[in-house]
Amino acid sequence: MPRSVNSVASRERRKKVLKLAKGNFLARSNVWTVAKNTVEKGLTYAYRDRRTKKRNFRSLWIQRINAAVRPQGLTYSVFISKLNAKGIQLNRKVLADLAMNHPSAFEAVVNAVK
Repeated sequence: MPRSVNSVASRERRKKVLKLAKGNFLARSNVWTVAKNTVEKGLTYAYRDRRTKKRNFRSLWIQRINAAVRPQGLTYSVFISKLNAKGIQLNRKVLADLAMNHPSAFEAVVNAVK
């Protein structure tokens, strides 16, 4: 009995990986073994950096809030502490957006906390 290799599935699998490697330089886009390694590494970076992005944005929001409350005579940590004590439920993303795009509204929040 002849050996069965299921070349249809193998070709589909390779095509899927080569499609993901499209746009890479030289062999990375069209040599199967090189492309496979490239795609695997790229997907690992993508997974990792989806989490890193969340961390970076939170850090950015904290910096923006801190920069906005300093002229009001507060620091970030004191501001957040007073915000929690007053029971104001605004997250850092919203507070940073207010600080950047609606300074008067942010100032009203700061005055409510003081």
